[in-house]
Amino acid sequence: MALKKVMVLAPMGLLLAVLQSSAASASVEVEALLGDTAVLLIDGERKTLRVGQSFADVTLVETQSTSATIEVNGRAQTVGMSRRVSTKFQETREQVVTIARDAMLQYQTNATINGRSVLVMVDTGANMVAISSQQASAMNIDYSGGTPAQVETASGLSSAYAVTLQSVSVGEIQVDNVPAMVVEGAYPGTVLLGMSYLRHVKFAEHNGILSLSRSH
Repeated sequence: MALKKVMVLAPMGLLLAVLQSSAASASVEVEALLGDTAVLLIDGERKTLRVGQSFADVTLVETQSTSATIEVNGRAQTVGMSRRVSTKFQETREQVVTIARDAMLQYQTNATINGRSVLVMVDTGANMVAISSQQASAMNIDYSGGTPAQVETASGLSSAYAVTLQSVSVGEIQVDNVPAMVVEGAYPGTVLLGMSYLRHVKFAEHNGILSLSRSH
C-alpha cells in the first residue's frame, strides 16, 4: 500500500444542500449559488435556474448568500448549507466541517483520535489513516498487537502495523472503528487522514475551502 503526502485536491464542486423526495423517486440537489442563479441537479439532470424559473415541479423562489428557497409541488422551503430536507419537509441534520487550504497548499485541521486531539492532514491518496509510531506512542495507541505490514513511504519501504482506531472525529463528524496504519519511525510527521475515514463522508473543494459533510 502506498502512502503519499497530501496533494492539491482537484475541485469537485461545492455541495451546498440537498433536497430529496421519497415520492416518485424525485430528487433535487442544490450544487451552487451564484447571485440570483442556482445550479440544481433535478432527478439527475443538471439545470441552471434564475429566480422565478422552473423545471419540472421545481421553482427557484429566492437565493441568499448561503441558502436558497425552492418551491416543490407548490410548497416552499429554504435550504441552507448545513441542512438536508426532504420534499415532505422533514429536516435531517447534516454535519459540516470546512477546512481552509494553507500556504503549503495542504488541508490541515484538528481531529480527535481515540479521545485525543491531534493535527491531521487530509490525504485522499492514502488508503488508510496513517500515523507514525512515535506519534502513536505519544497518543497511547497500542499498535504492537496489530497486523505486521510493509508500506512505501517517501524514503522507501517501512515496517508498519495495521490497527483499528476506536474513533476518529473531525468537528462533529465521528467515525468509529477506523482502519489505520502505524508506520515505524517518525513518518508521517503529521497524521494522514486517509480514505478509511474519508469514505464515510462527502467532501468537496471550492476556492481553497474543503468541505466535509455527513447526514445525521
